[in-house]
Amino acid sequence: MEIFDLISDRGHEQVVFCHEPSCGYKGIIAIHDTTLGPALGGTRFWNYASDDEAIIDALRLSRGMTYKASVAGLNLGGGKSVIIGDPKMMRREPIFRAHGRFVESLGGRYITAEDVGTSVTDMDYVHMETSHVTGLPGTSGDPSPLTAYGTYRGIKAAASATFGSDSLRGLTVTVQGLGNVGYHLCRHLAEERANLIVTDIDAERVGRVVDELGAEEVAPELIYSVDADIYAPCALGATIDDRTIPQLRVQIVAGAANNVLAEPRHGQVLHDRGILYAPDYVINAGGLISVYGELKGWSGEQAMRKAGEIYTTLLSLFELAHDEGIPTYRAADRIAERRITEVGRIQKTWV
Repeated sequence: MEIFDLISDRGHEQVVFCHEPSCGYKGIIAIHDTTLGPALGGTRFWNYASDDEAIIDALRLSRGMTYKASVAGLNLGGGKSVIIGDPKMMRREPIFRAHGRFVESLGGRYITAEDVGTSVTDMDYVHMETSHVTGLPGTSGDPSPLTAYGTYRGIKAAASATFGSDSLRGLTVTVQGLGNVGYHLCRHLAEERANLIVTDIDAERVGRVVDELGAEEVAPELIYSVDADIYAPCALGATIDDRTIPQLRVQIVAGAANNVLAEPRHGQVLHDRGILYAPDYVINAGGLISVYGELKGWSGEQAMRKAGEIYTTLLSLFELAHDEGIPTYRAADRIAERRITEVGRIQKTWV
């Protein structure tokens, strides 16, 4: 792997490799673009198969955060951290305090928060070493409920564009991944009387949603071929690929997972098949809005209202894609890049 080619191809500003041998901490912090503001993005703790896999994940996720913040109208750039290791390990304080020291060394260019495999308690450890962290206990906390709410609003927008009504009553939604976000999303969908078909590799999570919300369970490998209206991926990314697209029997793909498309060309394949795709970094921006609201001192109501705007943002995006005859992922990129370019042209002045 030629690391500088990877960084250049994706337009990254900085990638930091971090190591603390005393506790076995190995981390990567990727800063994609700071035109709009400091790079913000969560810390993912995952048992990656290789260092190369971890680097690619950090680069893809950080770029997505730049575009997510831009489309959401936030004054933030994009960044992401990944920590290589077992996310179920118990001795977490040394790992996350070490991570906090490396975040602090960047002087505010990067602000972190929780992500897959991490919690608000972990962010408390990070906060012992740096102030450049959000999503802390007693503040905005867990961003999952707001991520789920924004995703729910985005699904309604996709339904409106596809079916002429944003009501989800009677529609069948398949939900892949029942972690914090997936669970809260299922609650919103159940309240609107959607029919839920769910899956997860964790049987306990599946049982909770089946028992509480009356969902139907399917095996993880069968979720793609279910005859439904909407597929909502809420687990790890890259579930839309050459293997799964031919299996899809839905009209909409709209979920909270990051990097849903294994490759950008898969967005074109969905478009060619007449399946409406709600770009992931647009529909799942509620979590970023949550932590941005914490930085700005917003009330919970203000953050909820901003997350609700994902509905109108997606409707505008779908209209642009239709009018231009382009896939929705290209329309999303165009909107994000336009704002970054326009703000980047504004000359700085001395104060």
